[in-house]
Amino acid sequence: MIQQKTIYLPQFHRGFHLITPLILRELSDLPSTGILHLLLQHTSAALTLNENADPDVRRDLENFTNKLIPENHPVYTHTMEGSDDMPAHIKSSLYGASITLPITNHQLNLGTWQGIYLCEFRRNAGNRQIVATIFS
Repeated sequence: MIQQKTIYLPQFHRGFHLITPLILRELSDLPSTGILHLLLQHTSAALTLNENADPDVRRDLENFTNKLIPENHPVYTHTMEGSDDMPAHIKSSLYGASITLPITNHQLNLGTWQGIYLCEFRRNAGNRQIVATIFS
């Protein structure tokens, strides 16, 4: 059986945000076993899985990613939407727009310290949406 739902996220500032509780609240009735696929429908943000306990990890990822892919680099030609737009597209491509997770005993089968991140790469992004598909 396949179920699908669109999850509408609130607006987030630029940074890495733990959204596991938001996802679980929207998908409260998970099957006993299956697969959850999450697709973020945007090109200037991403989804990833990482540390869910220490917020320093999220800050360090943000700082390192901004250093690795800076704004206003002279090689960018796509600049009409602001200095953070082209770096956001690059970051989105590197991190990725989707993740796939196992479902076991009606719960996401995440590692002890794993959480789902929304990686918001724009300073003034709007609301984001995720298509959640459950295969059971």
